[in-house]
Amino acid sequence: MTTPTEVAQRRAAVRRLAAQDLSNRAIAEQLGISKDTVARDLRAPALSLRQLAAERAAQTDAAVRQACAAAQGAADARPAYVITDEDTARRWHGDLRAAAAQLLALADQFTDYYLFARSETSATQDGDHA
Repeated sequence: MTTPTEVAQRRAAVRRLAAQDLSNRAIAEQLGISKDTVARDLRAPALSLRQLAAERAAQTDAAVRQACAAAQGAADARPAYVITDEDTARRWHGDLRAAAAQLLALADQFTDYYLFARSETSATQDGDHA
C-alpha cells in the first residue's frame, strides 16, 4: 500500500517531469507507473508542506510507538533468564546492546532541537538516573 508521503513524492516527480514537457506516456515509463496514474496525479492538488510534515510526524509517531512496544515485549520476555545455548545468548546480548545504542543515539538527537532534552541528557550523564 502506498503511503500519503509516497503519493506526494510521486506527484512531485510527475509534476517535475511534466514541467520538462514530457508526455504522460514518457513520464509513466520513466516512473514505472501507468499513464492513467500520471493523468490523475497531474489533476490532483499538491500536498502542502504542512500536510507533508503532519504525515511524517504520524509515521514517526507510529515507528516510535512500535519501537517502545518491541522494547517492552523484550523486557517482558526477560531473555537474560531464558535457558538457551551460548550462541543464542551471545546473539541476543549483541542484538539488544546494538538496539539499545541505536535508540539511545536517537534519543540524544533531541538535544539538537528541544531544550528539555538537554537538561535530561546532562542529568542522565551526571548519574542522576543511573
